[in-house]
Amino acid sequence: MVNSKATQNGTGNSTSNRQQNYVTANRFYVEIEGQLSASFRECSGLGFTIKNDKRNEGGVNNQQRVILGQAQFSDVTLKRGMTDDLRVFWGWISNTLQEKKKKRRNVNILVFNQAGETMQCWTLIAAVPVAWKAPALKADGNEVAIEELTIAYEGLKVANAGGGGATMLSTGRDNSGYYPSN
Repeated sequence: MVNSKATQNGTGNSTSNRQQNYVTANRFYVEIEGQLSASFRECSGLGFTIKNDKRNEGGVNNQQRVILGQAQFSDVTLKRGMTDDLRVFWGWISNTLQEKKKKRRNVNILVFNQAGETMQCWTLIAAVPVAWKAPALKADGNEVAIEELTIAYEGLKVANAGGGGATMLSTGRDNSGYYPSN
């Protein structure tokens, strides 16, 4: 069981956040706005490619020069997931379909060890959902299942620990044209 950060009201019950009883086979957790919002069994596509141009210099036959260009980040695909967070997680996805101005968020993808400690954190900077597939619907299920979710993003930050920094980017791009990375 994974616990999100809970705020306590006067009676000792958690109000805005709740415990997430996700299936233990799910190992990848999505954190949005400081809350664990979904869990997934598979995560693929984390990576980048840097455009490069190779040049040969006259008279230098045993080497070539590599000129580096811009990085291109591949889309991340999360498969076989579950969520019960309608406000944050589904709100973000449905915003992509409804509003003209899409809300981008820094999204953390977390992996925990058996003790519940963060082992790896990938922060997708200025992420936006670009594809979603639903699984077959079952009458005996009580949580919303996600067969596949694809996320495009503008930058990537990797840390051994982390979490808590996945925020909605309401301020937009900075003066240099980039979204903030934290």
